[in-house]
Amino acid sequence: MRRVDRQQHARLDELMRDPYPLYARARRAEGLTYVPEFGAWLVARDADVREVLRRPSVFSSANAVRADAAPSAAARAVLGLGTGARRRVVITADGPAHQRLRTPIVRGLTPARVAAVLPYAAERAAALADAFAGPGRDRHVDVMDAYAMRLPGQVIGHILGFDPADVPLVVRGGHSIEQLLFRPLPEDEQVAAARDMVALQRLLEGYVRDRHAAPRDDLCSEMVTSLAPDDGEPEEADPAGDRPRHADAGPELTVGQRGELVSHLQNFLLAGHLTTTALIGTTLLHLLRHPAQWKLLCEEPERIPAAIEEAARFDTALQGFRRVTTRAVTLAGTELPAGAEVLVGFGAAGRDEGRYARPDVFDITRTPVARHIAFGLGAHACPGALLAREQLRLTLELFTRRFPGLRLAGDGAAVRMRPTLIHRSPEALYVTW
Repeated sequence: MRRVDRQQHARLDELMRDPYPLYARARRAEGLTYVPEFGAWLVARDADVREVLRRPSVFSSANAVRADAAPSAAARAVLGLGTGARRRVVITADGPAHQRLRTPIVRGLTPARVAAVLPYAAERAAALADAFAGPGRDRHVDVMDAYAMRLPGQVIGHILGFDPADVPLVVRGGHSIEQLLFRPLPEDEQVAAARDMVALQRLLEGYVRDRHAAPRDDLCSEMVTSLAPDDGEPEEADPAGDRPRHADAGPELTVGQRGELVSHLQNFLLAGHLTTTALIGTTLLHLLRHPAQWKLLCEEPERIPAAIEEAARFDTALQGFRRVTTRAVTLAGTELPAGAEVLVGFGAAGRDEGRYARPDVFDITRTPVARHIAFGLGAHACPGALLAREQLRLTLELFTRRFPGLRLAGDGAAVRMRPTLIHRSPEALYVTW
């Protein structure tokens, strides 16, 4: 873990709130650009990003995400009550291990399964809109808090087969994990975030045990029944010994199996709802910053798919993941030794002048001349891309139909982006209609 002091965090925050000037300089420079704030070489050109993503044996995902903040001793004590050391998950695995972890997710997010969840997603989207825009409500709301931070969690919880009553903890726990690992929080806030993280892990462990005992037709069961690691020691006693077990459940999960499954579910949840939350927020922000394009979308909703792709290209939620070289390699003319860290800039690639005309212009009427890589490429391409796109489609269909007069409240230029490259979105997005 890289320790970053508050002064360094302040510089890093400003850089991450608007990384695009850095990206532009890096694309113009010869070779790669080393960015001290990231502790990595920035891969900013579309062709170079694609090369890295297509060579996973040379550019390992072992350090895809690296924490910036070290939890205090008090927070670590709370974390010790959870499932223990973090296990390798799909985004930090390579080769056969990665394929093994990825397979049940791909099976659980097929086009047919995504289509099956869409009626539920549409019903929840409409209910959320009713809650903030029903009769007697003020025509002024933070759409991040009232909608974007709620819908994806409810949808991913439904796909996993979770009780809807557990979804608020799932959403809160995800945001707390991100805060604890990447923000310099006061100790009391670290401890509170750590408690949320442990509560989430315990909740997930309960689902792992239940689905192992009695699998259902849901993605949680798909993961549990598909993943059977051979590490870990059988536990001597079941802390939940009074938990009823299905007669055909077979042997109890080992400590190692439970730990891996909890980590895997936790990672899937973060990717499954935080990324979509961010994408909804950035898409609405840029459409409303361009009122003529919002008006056009309301008049011609058939343009919604193109608007989604333009939003993902222009300001993607996932700005970049890290990779580490497994051997000496030359990339873009820069010689990298084994063990060199690179930051693969999906956000930078989306603004590459060599691939897109007027790349810094947000334009939903853009003729698609090249496919963007906002959702990744190759072995680590996002398996939930279709689900994210469909939730955004439902959102735009609902909002253009119900709120054609939607606009930013106050000065739209004052909207602040969250200081992160992982789930880039507005901190708050106040709208009126």
